Amino acid sequence: MTTPLTLTPGHRPDGVALLTVAGEIDMSNTDVLAAALDRAPGPLVLDLTDVEYLDSAGLSVLFTHADRLTVIANDLLSPVLTISGLAELATVHDERPE
Repeated sequence: MTTPLTLTPGHRPDGVALLTVAGEIDMSNTDVLAAALDRAPGPLVLDLTDVEYLDSAGLSVLFTHADRLTVIANDLLSPVLTISGLAELATVHDERPE
């Protein structure tokens, strides 16, 4: 059973847009993720620490916006973002800062 995708927009204390994502990102919901990324102008922090699954369709959406993303990834996703090359185009941090 898949975990539904939850997107929570907001802003960090410094005013930079923040999109917190939870659940699974796959080809069934990448249009929703892409629309949320499109709505957030300028630099964006994308918190993926609560994402349990990310397929190639989800990666494709992230690559489209890589030039303006700072991604916070969990231990499961960090290797995927590195191997895919996304970490060379976007800033990727492991886990949320304390």
